[in-house]
Amino acid sequence: MAIAPSLRARDAEATARASVVVLAASAVVVAGAAVLDPVNRTVPGQIACWTAVALLLVGVVACRLVPADRLDGHGGLLAIPLVGAALVSVTNLATGDTSAAAQVFLVMPALLGAAKFRAPAAALVTAVAVVGNVVVNLLLADPVRAVTDSLFTGTALTTLTVVLAGAEGRRESLVRVLQQQATIDALTGLVTRRVLDDAVSDAVGTPPGTALVLVDIDRFKAVNDVHGHPVGDAALAHVAGVLARAVRRSDAVLGRMGGDELALLMPGCSATAAVDRARQVLEAVRTSPLELPDGSLLALSVSLGVAHVDADGRPGDLYPAADEALYRAKRAGRDQLAVAGA
Repeated sequence: MAIAPSLRARDAEATARASVVVLAASAVVVAGAAVLDPVNRTVPGQIACWTAVALLLVGVVACRLVPADRLDGHGGLLAIPLVGAALVSVTNLATGDTSAAAQVFLVMPALLGAAKFRAPAAALVTAVAVVGNVVVNLLLADPVRAVTDSLFTGTALTTLTVVLAGAEGRRESLVRVLQQQATIDALTGLVTRRVLDDAVSDAVGTPPGTALVLVDIDRFKAVNDVHGHPVGDAALAHVAGVLARAVRRSDAVLGRMGGDELALLMPGCSATAAVDRARQVLEAVRTSPLELPDGSLLALSVSLGVAHVDADGRPGDLYPAADEALYRAKRAGRDQLAVAGA
């Protein structure tokens, strides 16, 4: 059974690798304690320690052999810090050890939970660690010491989880923002060239074919020189908005190639339909002037290059063909379209 997304690791592969390190290190320390620490030489202590070592090594093997995504999806990665926290408490109880050295081991699962899982899972791991520690202290220590040790250890574990999980959450949010910035052009709201290139590769092969229309704003440098770059930016955003209104987003991908060049990718589109859509865009820009801050209207026009490949065409053929057609349209006087191969 799959577990809720909020209980899954932030990064399954990274969590599996970190778990191997934590589990292996813990196995070595527990094995050393079983051999060297007199407290653990009782029969219950030996059973508890070597059982813990065996379980830790099973976790190492699982993380190495089972695909991380599969392990994570079924709760296997979350089980590592959860079982680890419970295992520390059970081992401490079996060995009768309430020393600081024994309790500090609770930091390991709490650290793994806070660093590699989102807040709900991290809180669950810390709760298991804190409750287990309270139970051990109440059963083995005098009441005053039990309360004191539980309070200190619980505060330390909770603080660690809050600080680390909060930092990881902020880092994850920043990464999402950066990824969004890498795929969406901030000025126009259209996808970037990288996304459009990937879309072209995916789209080619869709019957009856795929069309690419390159859109270049006419005399854009003059707009910047006469009216200033803020108006130039507004003109670019305005034309992008006209394109967005002229086509259905379900039928096309709109992107900014760079500078003042925009693009319209239409998968599953015939050559005739692509030309018709390009004419609609051309007319829409002609009839949609940009309103300037002083209330006056700035007429804009665009040149378009249209290219089409059949379902058996190659992705690399689209852009050069559309680019060549675009420059023919510009050389022919702008405010018009040209079709590759025509």
